[in-house]
Amino acid sequence: MTKPLSRMLPALAFGLFFAALPAQAGYEDIDVEGTSLSGSYLAGRFAGKQRDMDAAGQYFQQALRDDPNNAVLIERVFIFDLSDGKVASAEDYAERVLSFNSQHRMARFVLGLRDVRLKRFVKARENFKKAAYTPIGELTATLLTAWTYAAQGNQAQAFNTLDKLDQNESLENFKSYHGALIADYLGANIRADSFYKKAFAQAGNSLRVVQAYGNYLERNGRKDEARKVYEQFLQASEKNPLVRQALDSLDKGTKPEAFVKTPEAGMSEALFSVASALSDDQGLEVALAYAQLALSVSGDRNINLTLLGDIYESMNSYQRSIDAYDAIDKTSVLKPNADLEVAVNLQRLEKKDEAKARLKALIATDPKDYDAQVTLGNLYRNNEEFAPAADAYNAAIALIAKPERENWTVFYYRGIAFERTKQWDKAEPDFRKALELEPDQPMVLNYLGYSMVDKKINLTEAIAMVRKAVELKPNDGYIVDSLGWAHFRLGEYEEAVKQLERAVELKPADPVIADHLGDAYWRIGRQLEARFQWQHAKDNKPEPEDLARIEKKLKEGLADDPPVTPAQGTPTGNNG
Repeated sequence: MTKPLSRMLPALAFGLFFAALPAQAGYEDIDVEGTSLSGSYLAGRFAGKQRDMDAAGQYFQQALRDDPNNAVLIERVFIFDLSDGKVASAEDYAERVLSFNSQHRMARFVLGLRDVRLKRFVKARENFKKAAYTPIGELTATLLTAWTYAAQGNQAQAFNTLDKLDQNESLENFKSYHGALIADYLGANIRADSFYKKAFAQAGNSLRVVQAYGNYLERNGRKDEARKVYEQFLQASEKNPLVRQALDSLDKGTKPEAFVKTPEAGMSEALFSVASALSDDQGLEVALAYAQLALSVSGDRNINLTLLGDIYESMNSYQRSIDAYDAIDKTSVLKPNADLEVAVNLQRLEKKDEAKARLKALIATDPKDYDAQVTLGNLYRNNEEFAPAADAYNAAIALIAKPERENWTVFYYRGIAFERTKQWDKAEPDFRKALELEPDQPMVLNYLGYSMVDKKINLTEAIAMVRKAVELKPNDGYIVDSLGWAHFRLGEYEEAVKQLERAVELKPADPVIADHLGDAYWRIGRQLEARFQWQHAKDNKPEPEDLARIEKKLKEGLADDPPVTPAQGTPTGNNG
């Protein structure tokens, strides 16, 4: 499932510097009062590594109560308060952090932004300067400092400050973009025009650059140029709600307000730029802190909340992600995407009925919402409710005027739903349509090839499909299992064992693969190992119908079933 900001890109903030997820580790009914100092500290560290922000914060707070002057604990509580959006509390702790670490980057930024709110710009710059000793710190400090000069109307100093970014070519896009915003805010149109053109040439696929540049062009009476900027972006990101909204407003003749109205909004945008550039798995904790700082300054609240929800989702902190998405204004064009992500996160939290209700409400509001229809189908499919899944996919496919390459997934998913409800005559055409739209897609090749092997139909074609899938994804245990099972069906038991043993190595906990390997072992006379694999399959929670079959084999062994040859495979469409 794609995330809202990911869906809106391709490049959110220039891309510089810097699937189904497991359930988040939980700490229910935490009792920190009876925990020792060392116990609270260790539990807090463990919870932090598990990215359980609530538990980590509680444990560190308890440890700090037991040892109120511990520098390590003060710093950790500061970071967790900041990451939790408790900025007022973080400001108090920031002062304590600086008493023993005067160069603490995040503490300096927190206090510098407090100075900005109090119009103490000289003191803010002092704090920012002391944070500029790492690449990220230098970038952030430079952008924020430039905006403080803009707040004072000092154009020369603002641009002199941005010139510091010239020392690092990878920061050139940030300079161009924020140079344009600052010049625009200060009314320096000639300079703004130059910076915007440069930013657009460097990052024309960046959502924020496109929004800001189009907005500037509109406000300066250059509507045709603005339209071209919007339409070029929409060619690659057709469904982007923000740029679509801007283009619709242009068509209506509505003159937009300034993209950045205040220096504080410019600083929020700077923090957003850095946070979004950091939001990969390696930088999520830092990105979270920056996103909270962006929200602490008056700016584009809805886009910042969307980024925050995105980051929490990537951290597997699903309830916090839901809270962030739910805080987006109901009138925002970002709200439908947010509601869709809330539904996915509710599903991940095993709140299946709430997830479906959220999506159904979204569809009731807009029955033509293709993404919502597909996501509803996915939720049903993940819950093994295959009949209603097929209905949802039917509704989604009905919205497609002409299937394009990107639509291969919905045909693939509907094919799975049909296959699982034993409607092979409907499933096979969907799989083949998916392959028509996305040739050599390994998941489709595997599913279709495996299904035909299992049904003993079209075996020559089926085996070719599975072999191709293995070539494309040689380390996918499920695909390697399909190839092993194809050899088993053909009576090529030694080769089947070879492939199935490798599949088990790749997916050791999968009951179906273990079951297949047990069958292959039995056929070559390794009966003890066969029973071990069947027991292993039984212990790994197979489907009920598979469990009954496995238990029978454990008691009676594997019944004779003569292999088929490719020539014996029945033609397409015959269930065999």
